[in-house]
Amino acid sequence: MYQSAFLEKTAKPRDADLAGVLGKAQNLWNELRNLIALEFDPLVEEWVYSGKNYGWSLRLKQNKRAVLYMTPLEHCFRVGLAFGEKAVLAAHQSHLPSSILKIIDDAPKYVEGRAIRLEIRKKTDIRVVVKLAGIKMSN
Repeated sequence: MYQSAFLEKTAKPRDADLAGVLGKAQNLWNELRNLIALEFDPLVEEWVYSGKNYGWSLRLKQNKRAVLYMTPLEHCFRVGLAFGEKAVLAAHQSHLPSSILKIIDDAPKYVEGRAIRLEIRKKTDIRVVVKLAGIKMSN
């Protein structure tokens, strides 16, 4: 369920590989990267390999803090964020859809916070992710 389209450790994803896997979703991928870069300047992007069961993801960081992870899938991609309890409370005080709040509430809890994962398939998904990133980085 959480596997990247790129599982081979020795083959870090290249732009051409990414375009082939994402297809039309590459526009959404690029739009999200650009919006996050504008919101959280200075932003560093780095490909990270999380093991043979998870593969490659693109980590977007501001200073030393991860804003989010983008994992390429076939014709879409997944975004992962870690939400601390302050961010969870802030999310409930925002105007997020109830379906997103349920994902947050049901997310597994780890030391880093709740592991929130969303599949991105349409433009409205991007707006939600940008809002979630803002909540996370403010709390």
